[in-house]
Amino acid sequence: MNVFVLNTGRCGSVSFIKACRHISNYSAGHESRVAFTGTQRLAYPDNHIEADNRLSWFLGRLGETYGDRAFYVHLGRRAQDTAESFVRRSDFGIMKAYREGILMGGRPDQSPMDIALDYIETVESNISLFLKDKSNKLSFTLENAANDFHTFWNRIGAQGDYDRAINEWSVSHNASDKQPLTQP
Repeated sequence: MNVFVLNTGRCGSVSFIKACRHISNYSAGHESRVAFTGTQRLAYPDNHIEADNRLSWFLGRLGETYGDRAFYVHLGRRAQDTAESFVRRSDFGIMKAYREGILMGGRPDQSPMDIALDYIETVESNISLFLKDKSNKLSFTLENAANDFHTFWNRIGAQGDYDRAINEWSVSHNASDKQPLTQP
């Protein structure tokens, strides 16, 4: 069974995969197929756990390829905290792509926070609608990671070093710089 960790980004996906790398009966990757196109984009090996915020733009194809045979995790974090992290990274990555590509540059009166919150609402809505009819799913929040990871471990029948896996949640992985937020 494949596992897909659907998320906005900036919500613990790196930590999730670091924890999953202590599972012996699954492989685990973070954004491992981002550069592929066509059928190769979603050609994950069997018994693989993948976290990639870009999957929210491939949900139709993900559903066609894996349907209800996969297990889906909807990973989230408080929207304000996620947005603040994105604002610190507003000039590159998914925020730049969203602002310049999806919003066609946006409007002059839109702050990086406005754009980040809009992106988060859009992605969360896409994921929620996709998961509406899926039977193998779990809602997982960064704020409740220890409890939710225990549930996840049991639901997928994970084997491996649970103690090392759960300890990954006490480490800050891929944190944004804590520079002050600026609002133009």
